[in-house]
Amino acid sequence: MASQTAAPLAIDKLETLTPRFAATRRLSLDLVATLSDADASAQSMPDASPAKWHLAHTTWFFETFVLRDHVAGYRLFDERYPYLFNSYYEAEGPRHARPRRGLLTRPSLDEICIWRAHVDTAVQTALPDLSPAALTLVELGIQHEQQHQELLLTDLKHLFAQNPLGPAVWSAADLAFASKVAQFSAASGSAGAMQWVRGDEGVVSLGHSGEGFAFDCEVPQFSALLTPHALASRPVTNSEWQEFIADGGYHASSLWLSDGWAWVQAEDIDAPAYWQDGQQFTLAGWQDIDPAAPVTHISFYEADAFASWAGARLPTEIEWETAAAAFDPASGQQLDAAAPVQPAAPDGDAGLKQMFGSVWEWTGSAYRPYPGFRAAPGAVGEYNGKFMSGQFVLRGGSCATPRGHLRASYRNFFYPHQRWQFTGVRLAKDL
Repeated sequence: MASQTAAPLAIDKLETLTPRFAATRRLSLDLVATLSDADASAQSMPDASPAKWHLAHTTWFFETFVLRDHVAGYRLFDERYPYLFNSYYEAEGPRHARPRRGLLTRPSLDEICIWRAHVDTAVQTALPDLSPAALTLVELGIQHEQQHQELLLTDLKHLFAQNPLGPAVWSAADLAFASKVAQFSAASGSAGAMQWVRGDEGVVSLGHSGEGFAFDCEVPQFSALLTPHALASRPVTNSEWQEFIADGGYHASSLWLSDGWAWVQAEDIDAPAYWQDGQQFTLAGWQDIDPAAPVTHISFYEADAFASWAGARLPTEIEWETAAAAFDPASGQQLDAAAPVQPAAPDGDAGLKQMFGSVWEWTGSAYRPYPGFRAAPGAVGEYNGKFMSGQFVLRGGSCATPRGHLRASYRNFFYPHQRWQFTGVRLAKDL
């Protein structure tokens, strides 16, 4: 996921920005409160980052783009840290290689937390006197850290899954939210029969309206044509995926895109990630697969093959966003300050369920700029435009997305083979 630019922030929002900044920074620390320094320093694969690095990178973002650039006389806490914790901002100079982040055993987790506290105090002290441009960057930094909270959880899950002991990130005795973390992949309970819900047709508007925060890949608004179509009433479930497996779905080349079939063969894929012998790995260790929960940790290739097997297709992001506009983006199973897992709530009685939360839903739309897209000036403009190649759009958020972070126009994006994120699928079909 990448962060982007925001619309100018009104000064009268300062009274809400200040507590949101504090709450966001606190939640990141809550998520790592039970980790050892070793837990927080390890890197399980090049696509993932250590928990400690997420804490540091988000701190570097505030220190660099808010304090360094907008607070007169501010001195960096440690002039060596920008090299260690810059992600991919070319304008900010050279940086430590991403696949080698797990080798940063120093600074320690405690030292990173001391740095965080220093930066938090400096930002909170400066907030009343910051310019509108700087306040906009604080808002962007909050949104950016919320994205990293989700990535932190997905990376921790992948890391702990590599341990033959199958350890839980949180035990039943840990933190207020531990008792609800067991599944942490999707809502449980009765899924109900899948139904088809006819979508809107004709010319519609796509993209963010301009009210409130948005990343720059969500703008500008533009008109698009919707042809007759229907969306499935809910995401595909684990039990439906088990039917796909039992029917030989992973071994039928006719269902797969060419690149997807090559990936399945090369990687010996025969089930979603974290599935083994009727169980799935979760942040609470190995658990029985819940047949009614939305399937998760599937790639775009798998989602597309399942849709072909089901006689359907993936929705376009235009179809998805138009349908989601009627629902509350803060509904469903999402990450809360008090509990990483909340029960999935009905999204209304329009026939569509779980439009937000539980699992990110793959679309068939390539991640490309909207007509009229312009990258933001300066280093923050590197966050989006240069990644609009070879990736596909996901919509709706997941159980690991901080509640309040989503909106109907939100665009997530990943490469088609990636599946360590909480990714699922909702079917669509032409009418």
